[in-house]
Amino acid sequence: MSQFAYQPGEAVAESDNLGLKAEAAIIIDGKTGQIVYEKNADKVLGIASMSKMMTEYIIMESIKNGKISWDQKVKINKYVHDLSKAPNLSNVGLTEGEDYTVKELYQAMAIYSGNAATVALAQLVSGSEKNFVKLMNERASKLGLKNHRFVNASGLNNSDLLGEYPTGKADDENVMTAKDTALLAYRLINDYPEVLKIASISKLKFRDGKEYPNFNWMLPGLIFEYKGVDGLKTGSTDYAGYGHTGTVIRDGQRYITVVMKSTNKNERFADSTKLMNYAYATFKKEKVLPAKYQVKGEETLSVVKGKEKSVKIESEKAIELLVENGGKDNYKTDLVIDKNKLNEAGKLTAPIKKGEKLGYITVTPKKGEDYGYINGNSTKVNVVAAETVEKANWFVLSMRAVGGFFGDVWSSVASTVKGWF
Repeated sequence: MSQFAYQPGEAVAESDNLGLKAEAAIIIDGKTGQIVYEKNADKVLGIASMSKMMTEYIIMESIKNGKISWDQKVKINKYVHDLSKAPNLSNVGLTEGEDYTVKELYQAMAIYSGNAATVALAQLVSGSEKNFVKLMNERASKLGLKNHRFVNASGLNNSDLLGEYPTGKADDENVMTAKDTALLAYRLINDYPEVLKIASISKLKFRDGKEYPNFNWMLPGLIFEYKGVDGLKTGSTDYAGYGHTGTVIRDGQRYITVVMKSTNKNERFADSTKLMNYAYATFKKEKVLPAKYQVKGEETLSVVKGKEKSVKIESEKAIELLVENGGKDNYKTDLVIDKNKLNEAGKLTAPIKKGEKLGYITVTPKKGEDYGYINGNSTKVNVVAAETVEKANWFVLSMRAVGGFFGDVWSSVASTVKGWF
């Protein structure tokens, strides 16, 4: 724990001292998507079976939309049967001509990384794996993944698909960045949190009577058990090396971690353990901006044609961030008013309703790295009117105009008289 002790202004140095063997890595807040650590997170690398998270997402989406159902039967064809028997690949045996439910195939895919089961599900959803891969790439773009390329549904090297690879070249593999992998995991568990019920199963008892341990060895009862881990996916090929997307929750705080191209199957879990230890030892959720916050010196905005000449403004809600221990005060605020709300003189025009959005406040660190958010969000909160300012009636406006006219006349006369002396 001492190696992660907080030292103000040294966040980058702390990150560099994690001693990861992985070529790329990232840690994000599982709820907000806030990034708290990254290493080569934008480098495009092989993802191997972590690709199956995209297949899982599409399966869950298809179930939600009523296209398929958990208890729907899937008949196994010869290719899927042959692939399930291929040596040196993770698989549960699937019998040609036999029916398996979507749930059985999904469990085989998510728990034991069954490649043939993944292909069977892809064929079910899209008619062919080729069509499904097209869907994977389209869905990835819609989810906001920026650097990705899927050539098959399973994450295998195309050379392992018995000559029936769907797209790309004979030795192509799926690729993404650590940042995109984390975003995919983030969307998967937030859009479909029920996936964790299956991802957290340590051992799969299949219909063949065998028991298959989850490849995520950080789950309860497995070799690298880590308290709070309940997902998510591993992957390995010669090209991709060893990867692990993990998710862990303790005391209500969930993190998602990704390591890519680690040196061996054990080291990827050692790397994930370092990331999780670092996250829980170093960061704490803090309220860095309270609700109804007013920026000093900018508590009001001027209003024309209103019963009042100004309106109080405040933050709509609080801002909570994962903050390094002792660093709660390491943040500054900036107020940005919506120019479309102002007239040429830079004033609001009545009426103004309480709660009306008038701009926003951003929060940024004074020192240290700001990695932003995995989903592209920024740390800001709406600024709203704290009270209602009604439009003044015609009589009040007329009197103001008259008063303004005579005020201008008096000022002119006074200036003239002053000039005589």
